[in-house]
Amino acid sequence: MYAFVTGANGLLGSVVVRTLREQDHAVVGGYHSEEPAFDCPLHQIDITDTERVVELLDEYDVDLVINCAAYTDVDGCESNPELAAAVNGTAPGDLAAVCDDREIPFVHYSTDYVFDGETDGLYEEDAETAPIQEYGRSKLAGERAVREVTADALVLRLSFVYGARGDTGDLVGFPQWVASTLAAGDTVPLFTDQTMTPSRAGNVATTTLELLDAGVSGTYHVASQSAVTPSDFGAEICEVIGGDPSLIESSVMADLDRPAARPRRSCLDVSKVEGELGRSQPTLDADLAALEAAFSDYSS
Repeated sequence: MYAFVTGANGLLGSVVVRTLREQDHAVVGGYHSEEPAFDCPLHQIDITDTERVVELLDEYDVDLVINCAAYTDVDGCESNPELAAAVNGTAPGDLAAVCDDREIPFVHYSTDYVFDGETDGLYEEDAETAPIQEYGRSKLAGERAVREVTADALVLRLSFVYGARGDTGDLVGFPQWVASTLAAGDTVPLFTDQTMTPSRAGNVATTTLELLDAGVSGTYHVASQSAVTPSDFGAEICEVIGGDPSLIESSVMADLDRPAARPRRSCLDVSKVEGELGRSQPTLDADLAALEAAFSDYSS
Protein backbone atom coordinates (compact mmCIF):
# COMPACT_ATOMS: atom_id res chain seq x y z
CA MET A 1 0.00 0.00 0.00
CA TYR A 2 1.21 3.46 -0.92
CA ALA A 3 1.07 7.04 0.27
CA PHE A 4 0.13 9.32 -2.63
CA VAL A 5 1.78 12.76 -2.58
CA THR A 6 0.54 15.37 -5.05
CA GLY A 7 2.85 18.24 -5.96
CA ALA A 8 5.88 15.97 -5.48
CA ASN A 9 7.98 18.24 -7.70
CA GLY A 10 7.54 21.26 -5.42
CA LEU A 11 9.63 22.12 -2.40
CA LEU A 12 7.15 20.90 0.20
CA GLY A 13 6.02 17.90 -1.81
CA SER A 14 9.58 16.72 -2.42
CA VAL A 15 10.38 16.98 1.29
CA VAL A 16 7.19 15.11 2.22
CA VAL A 17 8.12 12.32 -0.22
CA ARG A 18 11.64 12.07 1.22
CA THR A 19 10.36 12.06 4.82
CA LEU A 20 7.80 9.34 4.11
CA ARG A 21 10.43 7.18 2.42
CA GLU A 22 12.86 7.72 5.30
CA GLN A 23 10.15 6.29 7.54
CA ASP A 24 9.81 3.24 5.26
CA HIS A 25 6.54 4.25 3.61
CA ALA A 26 6.02 3.24 -0.01
CA VAL A 27 5.28 6.42 -1.97
CA VAL A 28 3.78 7.27 -5.34
CA GLY A 29 4.25 10.88 -6.40
CA GLY A 30 2.17 13.07 -8.65
CA TYR A 31 3.83 16.04 -10.36
CA HIS A 32 2.55 18.74 -12.68
CA SER A 33 5.49 19.67 -14.88
CA GLU A 34 9.08 18.70 -14.07
CA GLU A 35 9.62 15.18 -12.74
CA PRO A 36 11.40 15.09 -9.36
CA ALA A 37 14.50 12.95 -8.87
CA PHE A 38 13.07 10.11 -6.79
CA ASP A 39 13.42 6.37 -7.29
CA CYS A 40 9.74 5.63 -6.76
CA PRO A 41 6.62 5.56 -8.96
CA LEU A 42 5.98 9.05 -10.38
CA HIS A 43 3.12 10.23 -12.57
CA GLN A 44 2.47 13.52 -14.31
CA ILE A 45 -1.02 14.62 -13.31
CA ASP A 46 -3.28 17.63 -13.09
CA ILE A 47 -5.01 17.54 -9.70
CA THR A 48 -8.15 18.98 -11.28
CA ASP A 49 -8.39 15.69 -13.24
CA THR A 50 -10.22 13.72 -10.56
CA GLU A 51 -10.71 10.66 -12.76
CA ARG A 52 -6.95 10.27 -13.20
CA VAL A 53 -6.41 10.65 -9.46
CA VAL A 54 -8.96 7.90 -8.81
CA GLU A 55 -7.15 5.61 -11.28
CA LEU A 56 -3.88 6.07 -9.40
CA LEU A 57 -5.47 5.55 -5.99
CA ASP A 58 -6.90 2.24 -7.18
CA GLU A 59 -3.79 1.16 -9.11
CA TYR A 60 -1.50 1.57 -6.09
CA ASP A 61 -3.99 0.65 -3.35
CA VAL A 62 -3.30 4.03 -1.74
CA ASP A 63 -3.89 4.30 2.01
CA LEU A 64 -2.89 7.95 2.53
CA VAL A 65 -3.15 11.10 0.39
CA ILE A 66 -1.12 14.23 1.13
CA ASN A 67 -2.03 17.14 -1.12
CA CYS A 68 0.99 19.39 -1.64
CA ALA A 69 -0.17 20.59 -5.06
CA ALA A 70 -1.16 24.25 -5.28
CA TYR A 71 -0.96 27.35 -7.43
CA THR A 72 1.36 29.32 -5.15
CA ASP A 73 2.28 32.27 -7.39
CA VAL A 74 0.55 35.00 -5.39
CA ASP A 75 0.70 37.59 -8.16
CA GLY A 76 -0.13 34.95 -10.77
CA CYS A 77 -3.30 34.10 -8.86
CA GLU A 78 -4.31 37.75 -9.06
CA SER A 79 -4.03 37.61 -12.86
CA ASN A 80 -5.54 34.13 -13.18
CA PRO A 81 -8.29 33.85 -10.56
CA GLU A 82 -10.10 31.07 -12.45
CA LEU A 83 -7.01 28.84 -12.41
CA ALA A 84 -6.39 29.68 -8.75
CA ALA A 85 -9.97 28.78 -7.90
CA ALA A 86 -9.77 25.48 -9.78
CA VAL A 87 -6.43 24.30 -8.37
CA ASN A 88 -6.54 25.79 -4.87
CA GLY A 89 -10.27 25.90 -4.27
CA THR A 90 -12.20 23.18 -6.11
CA ALA A 91 -9.63 20.38 -6.54
CA PRO A 92 -8.90 19.91 -2.80
CA GLY A 93 -12.58 19.32 -2.12
CA ASP A 94 -12.80 16.81 -4.97
CA LEU A 95 -9.71 14.97 -3.65
CA ALA A 96 -11.14 14.96 -0.15
CA ALA A 97 -14.41 13.50 -1.45
CA VAL A 98 -12.60 10.69 -3.27
CA CYS A 99 -10.62 9.90 -0.13
CA ASP A 100 -13.71 10.04 2.07
CA ASP A 101 -15.47 7.53 -0.17
CA ARG A 102 -12.52 5.14 0.21
CA GLU A 103 -11.87 5.91 3.92
CA ILE A 104 -8.37 7.14 3.05
CA PRO A 105 -6.78 9.72 5.41
CA PHE A 106 -6.40 13.07 3.63
CA VAL A 107 -3.97 15.91 4.40
CA HIS A 108 -4.31 19.35 2.83
CA TYR A 109 -2.01 22.37 3.22
CA SER A 110 -3.27 25.93 3.45
CA THR A 111 -1.72 29.28 4.19
CA ASP A 112 -1.43 32.24 6.56
CA TYR A 113 -2.72 34.35 3.66
CA VAL A 114 -6.30 33.39 4.60
CA PHE A 115 -5.89 36.22 7.16
CA ASP A 116 -5.81 39.94 6.41
CA GLY A 117 -2.73 40.66 8.56
CA GLU A 118 -4.41 43.45 10.52
CA THR A 119 -3.34 42.23 13.94
CA ASP A 120 -0.49 42.88 16.32
CA GLY A 121 -0.64 39.36 17.73
CA LEU A 122 -0.78 35.78 16.48
CA TYR A 123 -3.59 34.10 14.59
CA GLU A 124 -5.13 31.07 16.26
CA GLU A 125 -6.81 28.41 14.15
CA ASP A 126 -10.32 29.72 14.82
CA ALA A 127 -9.50 33.39 14.16
CA GLU A 128 -11.65 35.19 11.61
CA THR A 129 -10.43 34.72 8.05
CA ALA A 130 -10.39 37.66 5.66
CA PRO A 131 -7.98 37.17 2.72
CA ILE A 132 -6.96 40.30 0.83
CA GLN A 133 -5.82 38.73 -2.48
CA GLU A 134 -6.96 36.02 -4.89
CA TYR A 135 -4.39 33.54 -3.62
CA GLY A 136 -5.72 33.72 -0.07
CA ARG A 137 -9.32 33.61 -1.26
CA SER A 138 -8.65 30.51 -3.36
CA LYS A 139 -6.85 28.74 -0.50
CA LEU A 140 -9.65 29.57 1.92
CA ALA A 141 -12.12 28.15 -0.61
CA GLY A 142 -10.03 24.98 -0.63
CA GLU A 143 -10.14 24.70 3.16
CA ARG A 144 -13.90 25.10 3.13
CA ALA A 145 -14.36 22.62 0.29
CA VAL A 146 -12.39 19.99 2.22
CA ARG A 147 -14.30 20.64 5.46
CA GLU A 148 -17.65 20.43 3.68
CA VAL A 149 -16.78 16.92 2.54
CA THR A 150 -15.29 15.49 5.72
CA ALA A 151 -14.45 16.43 9.29
CA ASP A 152 -11.73 13.78 9.33
CA ALA A 153 -9.27 15.62 7.06
CA LEU A 154 -6.12 17.22 8.42
CA VAL A 155 -5.75 20.83 7.24
CA LEU A 156 -2.40 22.45 8.04
CA ARG A 157 -1.83 26.17 7.60
CA LEU A 158 1.74 27.20 6.81
CA SER A 159 3.58 30.51 6.56
CA PHE A 160 6.32 31.47 4.06
CA VAL A 161 7.44 27.90 3.29
CA TYR A 162 11.18 27.51 2.65
CA GLY A 163 13.94 24.93 2.81
CA ALA A 164 16.00 22.48 0.77
CA ARG A 165 14.46 20.16 -1.80
CA GLY A 166 13.84 16.60 -0.71
CA ASP A 167 15.21 14.99 -3.88
CA THR A 168 18.37 17.03 -4.51
CA GLY A 169 19.05 18.73 -1.17
CA ASP A 170 19.36 22.06 -2.98
CA LEU A 171 18.35 25.23 -1.18
CA VAL A 172 15.55 27.01 -3.04
CA GLY A 173 13.44 30.15 -2.83
CA PHE A 174 14.05 33.04 -0.45
CA PRO A 175 17.02 31.62 1.49
CA GLN A 176 18.80 30.58 -1.72
CA TRP A 177 18.31 34.04 -3.24
CA VAL A 178 19.51 35.81 -0.11
CA ALA A 179 22.49 33.50 0.43
CA SER A 180 23.64 33.54 -3.19
CA THR A 181 23.26 37.31 -3.49
CA LEU A 182 25.23 37.93 -0.30
CA ALA A 183 27.88 35.41 -1.34
CA ALA A 184 28.29 37.33 -4.59
CA GLY A 185 28.86 40.54 -2.61
CA ASP A 186 25.70 42.21 -3.85
CA THR A 187 23.14 44.14 -1.82
CA VAL A 188 19.85 42.52 -0.77
CA PRO A 189 16.81 44.78 -0.27
CA LEU A 190 14.48 43.19 2.30
CA PHE A 191 11.14 44.31 3.75
CA THR A 192 10.93 45.62 7.27
CA ASP A 193 7.13 46.11 7.30
CA GLN A 194 5.94 42.53 6.80
CA THR A 195 6.03 39.93 9.58
CA MET A 196 5.49 36.18 9.38
CA THR A 197 6.35 32.90 11.15
CA PRO A 198 8.29 30.99 8.46
CA SER A 199 7.60 27.27 7.98
CA ARG A 200 10.62 25.10 7.16
CA ALA A 201 9.50 22.31 4.84
CA GLY A 202 11.38 19.66 6.80
CA ASN A 203 9.61 20.53 10.03
CA VAL A 204 6.26 20.64 8.22
CA ALA A 205 6.78 17.13 6.85
CA THR A 206 7.85 15.69 10.20
CA THR A 207 5.00 17.40 12.04
CA THR A 208 2.50 16.17 9.46
CA LEU A 209 3.49 12.54 9.99
CA GLU A 210 3.44 12.97 13.78
CA LEU A 211 -0.11 14.32 13.59
CA LEU A 212 -1.16 11.44 11.36
CA ASP A 213 0.37 8.97 13.80
CA ALA A 214 -1.61 10.68 16.58
CA GLY A 215 -4.80 10.11 14.59
CA VAL A 216 -5.96 13.71 14.84
CA SER A 217 -8.05 15.74 12.40
CA GLY A 218 -9.03 19.37 12.02
CA THR A 219 -6.99 22.51 11.41
CA TYR A 220 -3.54 23.15 12.83
CA HIS A 221 -0.91 25.85 12.33
CA VAL A 222 2.60 24.54 11.61
CA ALA A 223 5.26 27.23 11.65
CA SER A 224 8.22 28.67 13.49
CA GLN A 225 7.90 30.13 16.97
CA SER A 226 9.78 33.15 15.65
CA ALA A 227 7.84 36.09 14.23
CA VAL A 228 10.23 37.83 11.84
CA THR A 229 10.36 40.28 8.98
CA PRO A 230 12.11 39.34 5.73
CA SER A 231 14.87 41.69 6.88
CA ASP A 232 15.22 39.75 10.15
CA PHE A 233 15.19 36.49 8.22
CA GLY A 234 17.87 37.74 5.83
CA ALA A 235 20.05 38.88 8.74
CA GLU A 236 19.85 35.38 10.24
CA ILE A 237 20.86 33.84 6.90
CA CYS A 238 23.71 36.31 6.62
CA GLU A 239 25.01 35.19 10.00
CA VAL A 240 24.72 31.50 9.07
CA ILE A 241 26.88 31.92 5.94
CA GLY A 242 29.26 34.46 7.47
CA GLY A 243 28.19 37.17 5.05
CA ASP A 244 28.53 40.94 5.23
CA PRO A 245 25.51 42.35 7.12
CA SER A 246 26.04 45.78 5.56
CA LEU A 247 24.80 44.31 2.26
CA ILE A 248 21.27 43.96 3.66
CA GLU A 249 19.26 47.07 2.82
CA SER A 250 15.96 48.08 4.39
CA SER A 251 12.96 48.15 2.10
CA VAL A 252 9.16 48.33 2.45
CA MET A 253 6.41 46.53 0.57
CA ALA A 254 5.34 49.73 -1.17
CA ASP A 255 8.72 49.83 -2.92
CA LEU A 256 7.54 47.02 -5.19
CA ASP A 257 4.62 47.42 -7.58
CA ARG A 258 2.96 44.00 -7.33
CA PRO A 259 -0.53 42.98 -8.49
CA ALA A 260 -1.46 41.24 -5.22
CA ALA A 261 -1.56 42.75 -1.75
CA ARG A 262 0.30 40.99 1.08
CA PRO A 263 -0.80 40.88 4.72
CA ARG A 264 1.22 43.10 7.04
CA ARG A 265 1.42 40.58 9.89
CA SER A 266 0.28 37.02 9.21
CA CYS A 267 1.94 35.29 12.17
CA LEU A 268 0.51 31.92 13.17
CA ASP A 269 -0.08 30.76 16.72
CA VAL A 270 1.39 27.25 17.04
CA SER A 271 0.27 26.45 20.60
CA LYS A 272 -2.43 24.01 19.41
CA VAL A 273 -0.02 21.75 17.51
CA GLU A 274 2.54 22.04 20.30
CA GLY A 275 -0.05 20.91 22.83
CA GLU A 276 -1.18 18.03 20.63
CA LEU A 277 2.35 16.70 20.05
CA GLY A 278 3.85 17.63 23.40
CA ARG A 279 6.77 19.43 21.82
CA SER A 280 7.62 22.94 20.73
CA GLN A 281 7.70 24.13 17.19
CA PRO A 282 11.24 25.23 16.27
CA THR A 283 12.69 28.71 16.42
CA LEU A 284 14.07 30.25 13.25
CA ASP A 285 17.60 29.69 14.58
CA ALA A 286 16.93 25.97 15.02
CA ASP A 287 15.34 25.70 11.58
CA LEU A 288 18.30 27.38 9.90
CA ALA A 289 20.69 25.13 11.80
CA ALA A 290 18.84 22.14 10.33
CA LEU A 291 19.72 23.50 6.87
CA GLU A 292 23.43 23.90 7.64
CA ALA A 293 24.51 21.49 4.89
CA ALA A 294 22.40 23.26 2.27
CA PHE A 295 23.90 26.65 3.22
CA SER A 296 27.49 25.35 3.02
CA ASP A 297 27.74 26.20 -0.69
CA TYR A 298 27.33 29.88 0.17
CA SER A 299 29.45 30.12 3.31
CA SER A 300 32.50 32.31 3.30
